Amino acid sequence: MKNIRLTSSNPTLSIASLAVPILIGLLAAVGNPVLDTIMVARFSSTDLAALAVGASIYVSIFVPLAGMMSSLTPTFGHFYGAGNFREMRDTVKQGIWLALFIAAVGSTLLSFPGALLSLAKAPPELVEKATLYLRVLAFSLPASMCFFVYSTLNNAIARPKMVMAIQVSGLLLKIPLNIVFIFGWFGIPAFGGPGCAMATGLLAWFMLAAAIAILRLDSFYSFLHLFGSGFVWPRWHMLKELLKLGIPMGMNSFIEITSFTFMALFIARIGVDIVAGHQIVANISTVLYMLPLATANATSALVAQCLGAKRLPLARQIAFSGQRLAVCIAIVIAISSWFLRHQIIGAYTSNESIVTTALPLITFVCCYQFFFAFQITSGYILRAYKVVLAPTLLYFLTFWCVGLGGGYILAFDVFHLQPPARITGAGGFWFAYSISVVLQSMSLMTLLKTIQRRTEKKPLKRLKRPEENHCRIRPFCC
Repeated sequence: MKNIRLTSSNPTLSIASLAVPILIGLLAAVGNPVLDTIMVARFSSTDLAALAVGASIYVSIFVPLAGMMSSLTPTFGHFYGAGNFREMRDTVKQGIWLALFIAAVGSTLLSFPGALLSLAKAPPELVEKATLYLRVLAFSLPASMCFFVYSTLNNAIARPKMVMAIQVSGLLLKIPLNIVFIFGWFGIPAFGGPGCAMATGLLAWFMLAAAIAILRLDSFYSFLHLFGSGFVWPRWHMLKELLKLGIPMGMNSFIEITSFTFMALFIARIGVDIVAGHQIVANISTVLYMLPLATANATSALVAQCLGAKRLPLARQIAFSGQRLAVCIAIVIAISSWFLRHQIIGAYTSNESIVTTALPLITFVCCYQFFFAFQITSGYILRAYKVVLAPTLLYFLTFWCVGLGGGYILAFDVFHLQPPARITGAGGFWFAYSISVVLQSMSLMTLLKTIQRRTEKKPLKRLKRPEENHCRIRPFCC
């Protein structure tokens, strides 16, 4: 197993060791918008509203693009497991081109957000601030997308601690930068909400510079010969292969995020307190999502390495171990969240009306955690097998058709159902979303078992140009 980075003979311990730094990095990334919201709220309500509108548009564009860049993770993992370092190096360079092309599309959308902002029907002052916020972020998008090349490379070879260190450092630097640009220090004018984007932009380029420095100075990466192999033009056949994986992955991310976005828009019609309660529970769900997501990322990386090394039974074993670990964590999360639900919601608000709305909704979050863990891990393991089109169709049928469509029917009582079938209001959306998670998890697990059986009966084609492993594999703690 010279190119399968297991820290223990127990796959579960290996997955857990890899998942912890990934989780810390994900929480650091989630912490950035939380800091923005807290600090802009102290500046003005107008800037906070502009931040809310601008951030929702930015996330709707950024997340699908980041999903497209995720195609690099299974590709790197397969090459690393096979010891095919020349192809791995070429994929890194083509990944940079992919990041630049994707960023060009995203930056164009962010630079001209008029059509998207018109949907909000916001006052001119708010639109002006949101426009500036998005245009500043347009300049940071190339750095953010290129950083994904570094982060996916490190996750694929089970070396995520340097990525974690950069992300945590970025979160710590965000605080002073936000103070400078939001409130205006050292002769710099107070930009309010758009100041968050300026801080984020500087951090994006800082993180990219740190990643490049590590790649150049750390001898671990010498086996790739990234800086001594010269300039490489785009190779369209390689970019096409990456996009075959990346576009469906981006669609998956888009469907997931818009299922929550549209849910909030529909619930907003019911009442202010109800949508506020929904938003609190949605935020709790997002934080809890990070735990199985980190486990799924770690499992997917190790499975991809096993597939590249033709260790198919080990790939199945690691996949099962990852699912089992994610489910055990989910059970603990669900039980803890249920018993601490009053305290958790109380940390967000003391408004009795909002608390009354949020408490029943958090019950749904606790109930679907078990299936949520299976859904996330199965989806990411399928990515390691490079199976992405079928999951995209399942995402559409479950999250949009069952979750959103069914939620709308229940929430607004379209068919005039009678109790106990009648679940109206925000509860209708959350009930339908829970059903969609159950259906999605069962479908993806069935698909995964089918793919595993087919793969083991007919092994994957051997990767081209396998090379001898000349790198010094360091301990996992590096």
